[in-house]
Amino acid sequence: MVNRPYDRELVIAALRQALPYIRLYRGRVFVVKAGGAMCADQAVLRDLAQQLGVLCELGIRVVIVHGGGPQTTSISEKLGLQTTFVEGRRVTSPETLDVAVMTISGTVNTAILAACRSAQVAGIGVSGVDAGLVKAVRRPPQQKTVNGETVTVDYGLVGDVVSVDPGVVNRLLDAGFVPVVSPLAADDHGQVLNINADTVASSLARALGAEKLIFLTDTTGLLEDRKNPGSLVSYTDVAGLEALQARGVIDGGMLPKVKAAKEALVGGVKRVHMVGYQGASSLLIEIFTNEGAGTLIVRDTADLAPAEHGGAS
Repeated sequence: MVNRPYDRELVIAALRQALPYIRLYRGRVFVVKAGGAMCADQAVLRDLAQQLGVLCELGIRVVIVHGGGPQTTSISEKLGLQTTFVEGRRVTSPETLDVAVMTISGTVNTAILAACRSAQVAGIGVSGVDAGLVKAVRRPPQQKTVNGETVTVDYGLVGDVVSVDPGVVNRLLDAGFVPVVSPLAADDHGQVLNINADTVASSLARALGAEKLIFLTDTTGLLEDRKNPGSLVSYTDVAGLEALQARGVIDGGMLPKVKAAKEALVGGVKRVHMVGYQGASSLLIEIFTNEGAGTLIVRDTADLAPAEHGGAS
């Protein structure tokens, strides 16, 4: 097929727009959090791996953190295990933990690594347990309001992050690898604990001094109206997130993401993005174009550059 002149000009224009970002991000760390739902689709994973390959070729140090909730729920139900969530977080019994270890560090992690191999990305699988990457303690029972009533919730074998050792990941990055991190950790007694993947991604991003934390979601980003895909919030800040939450726009599985985003920004991460994984090349569009493809979140909108007010990266 013969390329038309305007096709070439579009390519040149795109490269010119991307060039400042390429210069800015070379050598910086991006933490990309992939949800369990997208990890169940091999075509989606291959597309993601190809986009990550582009980032790596441009000199960006990429870390992937993944979940595995849908897979854990599916296997648990097949085994007759009850699945309970409170404010978007799973209650983890010993039996459920066994399933989580099997699916998250096994099935899901391996699927991402296989996709990376197909894209010639040097992925290497680790968990928060490996070399003390993520240190955690078991979450104590907490008072929660459920259906208007105050109840005590015991999350079971769920961990709260105490610390992250960035040296473990930095050594892998220095060696040219892309760490693919599963959200399991252990306490000082060796008890394995299940941790929300959004929390692990945020904790890692802070510890690594990441330039960006990117959540790949099943919507195009944050929506003003959950029922209206066209109500995308192009950019917002911590105060804007709190306003959306107060209006009830943010709930369920989005609550841990928003909490993790706020913690990352307060902890020094410059930019957090929420981007739909189903759009073609949505990750690259969000990073390298002024318009973006999802929601850009900063600590304060006063920190945005003029171009970023258009929904930029």
